Amino acid sequence: MKLLITGGTGYIGSHTVVELLNLGYEIVIVDNLANSSTQVLSRIERITGKQPVFIKADICDRQAMSELFSRHNIDAVIHFAGLKAVGESNTIPLSYYHNNVSGSVTLFEVMAEYNVKNLVFSSSATVYGENNVSPLDESMPTSATNPYGQTKLMIEHILFDLAKSDPQWSIACLRYFNPIGAHHSGLIGENPNGIPNNLLPYVAQVAVGRLPKLQVFGDDYDTEDGTGVRDYIHVVDLALGHVKALESLDKINGCQPINLGTGNGTSVLDIVNTFQSISGQNIPYEIVPRREGDIATVFADAGVAQKLLNWQAERDLSTMIEDTWRWQSNNPNGFE
Repeated sequence: MKLLITGGTGYIGSHTVVELLNLGYEIVIVDNLANSSTQVLSRIERITGKQPVFIKADICDRQAMSELFSRHNIDAVIHFAGLKAVGESNTIPLSYYHNNVSGSVTLFEVMAEYNVKNLVFSSSATVYGENNVSPLDESMPTSATNPYGQTKLMIEHILFDLAKSDPQWSIACLRYFNPIGAHHSGLIGENPNGIPNNLLPYVAQVAVGRLPKLQVFGDDYDTEDGTGVRDYIHVVDLALGHVKALESLDKINGCQPINLGTGNGTSVLDIVNTFQSISGQNIPYEIVPRREGDIATVFADAGVAQKLLNWQAERDLSTMIEDTWRWQSNNPNGFE
């Protein structure tokens, strides 16, 4: 089976490629390298002993996508490609709508043209907005509070409409919670451009001295220690969720939203304290005001994934942080 992985050199994409190669799938990666590095490819080969086909191209480039599909007999697509920073999306919304929404429409049109109608889409728990109460389940109403979240929600709507218009489509729409961790080899992990937007890479970069201290946004939430609580999931568990979704597409008629999370919440200070304990490094932090749109507690109901995909997260918080620290301490400057 030959798979196209868009954004396959990125954080979640690269870990998913590793799991798929280990299972014997043929992989074609398309990535414009806007937020990743070609060094990932050699790291993937070191881990798996296999080299995926790599094409540097943008999913917005219809000609490049058509040429790709004409040259490769693609059976299914896992679609990761897109801009993903919430804060940045507020400052350059047009780039997010163009890359994420327009690029996805181009991809889906070319897929339809070549009769490739099996798709796993990288969505996000941000589509639950700020008015639902955790645990969040797939039946809840959706909304978004920032352009990044809006793009994920728009693409979901497009996929629901597409599947309704043509019953040949089988689409797993995976709503991630908070991926952290790295491959246990320490060879691949999260390597954000510039200042990290997410908690764990920020904490890890403070631990190796790249950043001076962590900012904790609010300590007055209605949680055990006053800091925000989120559902953190190991990136390898997340990657394996994509494998299970791919293997379950023959059971999915239309477009099926599926949460990928642990079902457990962990606070910011729990993360900081566990990271300090495991790494032996001091993580200085300061409390700053809450960010607009942040809510106290977010965690998943992962029952649909367990029932439909026979998947559940297996790696605990200590493993997530041990693997994060192994990656960051072995690669203090990321892939540079």
